[in-house]
Amino acid sequence: MSHLLEVNHLQTHFKTPDGILRAVNGVSFTVDAGETLAIVGESGSGKSVTSMSILGLVSDPGKVVGGEILFEGKNLLRLTKKEYRNMRGKAISVIFQEPMTSLNPIFTVGFQISEVLRTHYKLNRKAAKQRAIEMLDTVGIANAEKVYARYPHQLSGGMRQRVMIAIALVCQPKLLIADEPTTALDVTIQAQILELIQKLAKEQNTGVILITHDLGVVAEMADKVAVMYGGEIVEHASVEQIFHRPSHPYTQGLLASLPKIHEDEQRLYSLPGTVPNLLESSEGCTFAPRCKFASEACLQSKPRLALQGEQHWVSCLKAEEVRG
Repeated sequence: MSHLLEVNHLQTHFKTPDGILRAVNGVSFTVDAGETLAIVGESGSGKSVTSMSILGLVSDPGKVVGGEILFEGKNLLRLTKKEYRNMRGKAISVIFQEPMTSLNPIFTVGFQISEVLRTHYKLNRKAAKQRAIEMLDTVGIANAEKVYARYPHQLSGGMRQRVMIAIALVCQPKLLIADEPTTALDVTIQAQILELIQKLAKEQNTGVILITHDLGVVAEMADKVAVMYGGEIVEHASVEQIFHRPSHPYTQGLLASLPKIHEDEQRLYSLPGTVPNLLESSEGCTFAPRCKFASEACLQSKPRLALQGEQHWVSCLKAEEVRG
């Protein structure tokens, strides 16, 4: 069975005055229709650059230098700029983390939703307006007809994010990329927004890539999880396997750093050391300098993702020892 999206050995590099920064370094994963893949990791791990690479939005000094991105069997890296533009917003949509910078302040929210429909479906103004109002209603905005005529600054943060969801899903895309979609929102609104994304994606059988550092969100939303570290995927498995049988020391560290309600000790766990410098090419495992399981072999030999169980991939020479 072919996948909706198949990313193979993706490499995205940035030229800097100090050398080549390997932001994404050989990343591979798949997403099926109706499935949610969460990509997790610390800031700077390559999560957002991976999503921008899929969307064709990496600009100078960055460039996709290797691998392939197959969407419904077609390699997106071979598309022209015009073909990419025609696909974005229709077949593949995105929700960014800060709607105030994603929405245009000089146009009404209704115009911005209608414009997506008129661009991709050539609808007339009246039909586009009607569909836009229906979509505002679908994403849970009361008085949709009045909100249609408002500007982004006249709406609350939660309403602006609902507008972003309306824009992203109005064309019923096959793939939705949600990049930290609830970062700027309070906890109550976060839950509502995530529930809305999940509900609409299931109804439309949309594949979802959820980029986040919040493991609570992952547990709630994801079917599969890819854990990124230093521009690479170090573990890839179902959400149950990641939470119950983490097999990479970095994944274990992320889970250990979650606050625990019944823990007597108040001090939160933190991973020792610092994130790797992606300007430097490492012969060994990128996590080895911070890893309590590391041996000499880990410093000299770079591990590859290997199957450690049913659909459970781990990039670690000591995976069995780590899993225990």
